[in-house]
Amino acid sequence: MIINIQHSYDDMSKAAADFVREYVQQKPNALLCFPSGESPTGMLHYLGQYAQAGQVDFSKCTFVGLDEWVGMDETNEGSCRHYLNQHLFEPLGIKPENRILFNAKAPDLDQECERMNALIAQHGVIDLMVVGVGMNGHIGLNEPGVSFDLYAHHMALDEVTKTVGQKYFKQQTELHEGITLGLKHFQEAHYPVLIAAGGKKAGILAQALEGKVTNQVPASILQILPNAQVFLDWAVATQLTFAAAK
Repeated sequence: MIINIQHSYDDMSKAAADFVREYVQQKPNALLCFPSGESPTGMLHYLGQYAQAGQVDFSKCTFVGLDEWVGMDETNEGSCRHYLNQHLFEPLGIKPENRILFNAKAPDLDQECERMNALIAQHGVIDLMVVGVGMNGHIGLNEPGVSFDLYAHHMALDEVTKTVGQKYFKQQTELHEGITLGLKHFQEAHYPVLIAAGGKKAGILAQALEGKVTNQVPASILQILPNAQVFLDWAVATQLTFAAAK
């Protein structure tokens, strides 16, 4: 993996956006996956600016949603779909037919996972799959203990995720299960990309990038992905051994 450390969150966001822009310039019909949450917002903002300035054209790209809280849709402001609509699809003018998103209210979640797997398979693999990292080391909603060999699946949420996830909601909300692309998708992506920022995640990031590769820290899978790209701000990188030595 290649680790890119920037001084600030804004610098990190721009560096990640530049990487995405350059990839799409080379492959205008790319299959892209972006996460929701705090970390990607700056990157998506820059992508919107680039698109409006005519520096990149996303009109031929297809976008895959990374995950969703089971039982929620875009009408819930804390949902992943609502976030993507607000920060990605609407600013970039992405047509509905170019969006592949989980229906987290589907009566049969296993069947919904198979639908997502099939739609992705029609494109081959995900070209560029961007993820963040949770306080427990999760990627998407691949919680500690998840198998590295799963494609799309649904699983019970870790207690840390249930607690931290409340920040996305205006009122206390019951979170119990997530539906998510799997770590097999991440492994197969042409470019698996991690973005992370902020001192509160420095400890778990160090475990993920320099600790033991284990499904108890799902993000540790990055260590075995030669094409992985990691974009960090300085605050989140402070506990990395090589960064501390500088």
